Amino acid sequence: MIIIRLDRVLADRKMRLNELAAQVGISNVNLSYLKTGKVKAVRFSTLDAICKVLGCQPGDILEYVEEKE
Repeated sequence: MIIIRLDRVLADRKMRLNELAAQVGISNVNLSYLKTGKVKAVRFSTLDAICKVLGCQPGDILEYVEEKE
């Protein structure tokens, strides 16, 4: 299972979701869906832009956790 840690990175950077959305060039709604894990896919170009703005690595935002049976 992939867990999205965008909220944690935003808090560390003291940045609001709408600020990030404006700088990345995507809508608040789409970024909110990503933050809450309600997406099934993310474009590498979007991930690249988010990492560039936040000064982080993809692994800071995405975390893999093995599901227990």
